[in-house]
Amino acid sequence: MVPSGLVTAGLSLITLQGGGAALIARMPSPGQEEPTVREISVDALVPATPDANLGGMVVRNAREAPSAVAFARQVDGRWEEVTCAQFLAEVTAIARGLVAAGVGPGDRVALMSKTRYEWTAFDFAIWTAGAVTVPVYETSAPEQVAWILSDSGAVAVLTETIEHRTTVEGVRASAPALREVWCLDDGDLAVLVERGADVEDSVIDERRAGTAEDSPATLIYTSGTTGRPKGCELTHGNFVELARNTADSLAVVVRAEGASMLLFLPLAHVLARFIQVLCVEARVRMGHTPDIKNLLDDLSAFRPTFVLAVPRVFEKIYNSAAATAEASGKARIFDLAARTAIRYSEALDAGRVSPVLRVQHLVLDRLVYAKLRARLGGRVQFAVSGGAPLGARLGHFFRGVGVTILEGWGLTETTAPAAVNTPTHLRIGTVGRPLPGVAISVADDGELLVRGISVMRHYHGNAEATEEALAGGWFHSGDLGEIDDDGFVRITGRKKEIIVTAGGKNVQPSLLEDRLRAHPLVSQCIVVGDQRPFVGCLVTLDPEMLPGWLAAQGRPPMDVAEAAVDAQVRAAVQAAVTAANSVVSTAESIRKFVILDTDFTEAAGHLTPKLSLKRGVILKEFAPQVEDLYR
Repeated sequence: MVPSGLVTAGLSLITLQGGGAALIARMPSPGQEEPTVREISVDALVPATPDANLGGMVVRNAREAPSAVAFARQVDGRWEEVTCAQFLAEVTAIARGLVAAGVGPGDRVALMSKTRYEWTAFDFAIWTAGAVTVPVYETSAPEQVAWILSDSGAVAVLTETIEHRTTVEGVRASAPALREVWCLDDGDLAVLVERGADVEDSVIDERRAGTAEDSPATLIYTSGTTGRPKGCELTHGNFVELARNTADSLAVVVRAEGASMLLFLPLAHVLARFIQVLCVEARVRMGHTPDIKNLLDDLSAFRPTFVLAVPRVFEKIYNSAAATAEASGKARIFDLAARTAIRYSEALDAGRVSPVLRVQHLVLDRLVYAKLRARLGGRVQFAVSGGAPLGARLGHFFRGVGVTILEGWGLTETTAPAAVNTPTHLRIGTVGRPLPGVAISVADDGELLVRGISVMRHYHGNAEATEEALAGGWFHSGDLGEIDDDGFVRITGRKKEIIVTAGGKNVQPSLLEDRLRAHPLVSQCIVVGDQRPFVGCLVTLDPEMLPGWLAAQGRPPMDVAEAAVDAQVRAAVQAAVTAANSVVSTAESIRKFVILDTDFTEAAGHLTPKLSLKRGVILKEFAPQVEDLYR
């Protein structure tokens, strides 16, 4: 680990636009003579406030801008606006109900629902009542629900559907502290509000005043790719201080006049949760949509100025646009537009766009890019990406189209973003610089370490895991990375996912997997080869993209199982593998692959809720197919 006393190393101070400063420390890396950047620390822009809490945000907004629109919620197919004053009234009414139901300060209250307005209102009500929110993914299996409710000691649960409530009731024996189970679809929220009608405002004020920065706000159970989820305890201060500093850092995005965002990622995920808090802090008009099947229609109606998504969503948008162009006989124009968008963005980085490229870009903007932006609602200027590496190709493409993707990096334990690109500090292919109040260091083995205002306090009831994760005063992320001379952080892989072939070659699977998933036919893939003679890969086909691809090739319809053994499909996947191999050495390249007759899904247990591969689960289930690669 890099020692905190780096004053003996080469230090430099850079001033950031918008205020604040970053301290960069350089020292030799193992095996290198020249010093490289090993740590960057960015000063906080907003001083900490010991009595700050999340419920106080809602009160402040209602006091300073009561008539400002805080949210828009869907009611009977239309968007109905909610002012800051109305949101405070609703949050307070729910908080009264929680108090009447016997929820005390520090009690755990679970939330199991899709992304919707009520999720956010209930979350802030729990905080206002001095309690702690325990999010549960609405897709969780009964065993997962049982563990979270049991380990957290939840005293109450708000579920969305009757099916969710049935799941909770089915595991009630495993959760002895559980007293109340409410269901949104059964009208229980209104009943809860009525139940708290006699609770005095002074009680709610006392609960809010009794909550400080170091009070626990939430227990988020890390989905994890292996082992039992750990309950990550994040405080009010983690959210409040990070949101305040991020709002100043991303002022161009979140403090712009008319700023709005449509949230469709699960609110049980820490990144969506942080964005929710950021929107309340910056008074961004926010909407929710639970089903991405209706996403384009919702984007068109809501017309946000920025969105939040994982890289797979951006891949889907790109691949869908390419497939639509091919189906309408405009594949060549789209390919030209894609290449031009990327070249244009790269030229912006270089500091000079040639007159010819500028004209080409202007023409294609009218023909192609404007239509693509219109599909996103017509007003989107920025998108925030996290959860997995985006890749420079997509980053340049979307910026060239007119939607700048601000890629960031962080984990549940860092309250989501530890680093992020901003409109004023953007380097595509990196995850940006640390946010104000955060320091990032590179350990001797390349692992990224984090400390600062966003880092969790501990894992709930797990001192051993806490000590390991926070050894030496830094959070050990498990991600591998590097910091360039300007302080931008680049993720190079996962520490525990490195494959070592029988020949001793270290292979980082994510680099190949990210490239391969960029092909429209490919849904998911997993690179294998640990202690094997060469690198192999399991590939799954995208059932949504397959019909359009087959039609464009003049082929009859076929299902995924038939396509998996089709020679032309295999040739297309081979071309994608060859393209992915072009970025690695021969020893690291994929030598053989197999196309599976099924996809990796969250429902089947192959993916985490943020769509990360559960490698252990997949390799166990598809062990025969892996063995076939090496016969």
